[in-house]
Amino acid sequence: MTLDEIDRRILRALQRDGRMSNADLSEVVHLSPSACHRRVQRLEKDGLIDSYVALLDPRKLGVPTIVFVEITLQGQADDLLDAFEKSVARIPDVLECHLMAGTADYLLKIVAEDTEDFARIHRQHLSRLPGVAQMQSSFALRTVCKTTALPL
Repeated sequence: MTLDEIDRRILRALQRDGRMSNADLSEVVHLSPSACHRRVQRLEKDGLIDSYVALLDPRKLGVPTIVFVEITLQGQADDLLDAFEKSVARIPDVLECHLMAGTADYLLKIVAEDTEDFARIHRQHLSRLPGVAQMQSSFALRTVCKTTALPL
């Protein structure tokens, strides 16, 4: 699908504020409300807009600690990768899991209350993941920049 500049303006505005009313959005992108609504519906139908979410503050919810865990598996067989991915997807503290190219097979982003809570997550969940040969954890000291907005 080809995006024109109006589509890009709509997507940029919705990435900043997904709760923006259609009337406000149409003003921002300089379209009539009906034309704006049709474009948003097309962007949703075509899958460019995947979902609308509320971004929560981890500090206010008591999980301010971010830990990145590099995991190396014992092998690369499809059944081992599938078993690992199914198991890691069931851990509620894992925000992201990426299959990697490089030294580690997977990179996990985990939230925890503190180091003691991470030790619990490690003991109860990470240490039980199938096929793990090695794990290395790194604690984020501070988030320097963070966005969910894709460049358009």
